[in-house]
Amino acid sequence: MELRDKILEVVVEVAELSECELVSDFNDSTILLESGLDSLGFAILVARLEEELDYDPFAEMENAVYPTTFAEFVSIYSQNK
Repeated sequence: MELRDKILEVVVEVAELSECELVSDFNDSTILLESGLDSLGFAILVARLEEELDYDPFAEMENAVYPTTFAEFVSIYSQNK
């Protein structure tokens, strides 16, 4: 399974778990703040991805980066793998 697909799978699981409704046209250009996940959902997402992928790229960054879109979010995981 590709990294992007795995991340998307976890996004959907977290949305269901936290009872958030993702936007219907969720895709690479979806603005994360408009995706339907709330701040708790994003915290759970990063924690679940750390469990699934065995790393947290945000914890390993020297300078904090806040992705705007889903594609940027996936890119952070791709670059810091």
